[in-house]
Amino acid sequence: IGNSVMGNEIPGLLIGNGQKRVHFNASFHANEWITTPIVMTFLNDYLLSLTNQSSIRGIYTLPLYLQTYLSIVPMVNPDGVDLVLNGPPANETVRANVIEWNNGSTDFSDWKANINGVDLNDQFPAEWELERERNPKTPGPRDYGGESPLSEPESIAMADLTREMDFARVLAFHTQGEVIYWGFQGLEPPESEQLVNEFARVSGYEPVQTFDSYAGYKDWFIQDWRRPGFTVELGLGTNPLPISQFDEIYEEALGIFLVALFW
Repeated sequence: IGNSVMGNEIPGLLIGNGQKRVHFNASFHANEWITTPIVMTFLNDYLLSLTNQSSIRGIYTLPLYLQTYLSIVPMVNPDGVDLVLNGPPANETVRANVIEWNNGSTDFSDWKANINGVDLNDQFPAEWELERERNPKTPGPRDYGGESPLSEPESIAMADLTREMDFARVLAFHTQGEVIYWGFQGLEPPESEQLVNEFARVSGYEPVQTFDSYAGYKDWFIQDWRRPGFTVELGLGTNPLPISQFDEIYEEALGIFLVALFW
């Protein structure tokens, strides 16, 4: 769907043959990279069930394929994920910058931003100025929303995809907290509450309508389309969540994935 600051491709996947367009994304935030294998494992299980004509949790998936056109962007922030997992890149200028922005440390486990030190989930034109007002004004590991909305190639790619695809609903997968944020400024439609209650039922997560936060991807989607948008905070603990939590998180998320397709 586009390229990152460092020129890495941002893959997008499309599966399905239906009229209803649903979107999942993961790894907006670098140290929340566990969301990528969670989403990809669901994709694998979904494709296997279609191929083998089998069910997931008693639900046959061919009807989901026929009614839903699913878009997945499994890693919005490839440069940031690489930074968290593998440390700073070889490019001397970039390396010097990210270490400086990280207070001189080469431990990037707390890094959420892209390689420019911009928090990609503070980049969308949905009360962006309010978020900027209270957040850092210079690049860093988290919460710096850039000098203007949609300044970064990764957030531009996501905005372009969303405008082009005209999604019925979007789910952005983050960590952590076991909560699902589903409102923005009272602009969400009534069906958002019905959907989030179903997500909560199958996952055990807590629905939270409003949170003192702006300029996120789901905020912008709700604001501009007046359709259901959700930020799903998977798992509990300190980011990055350990891979040892993978199975537990996947079992909690699986119901959300399925409901998002068939509801």
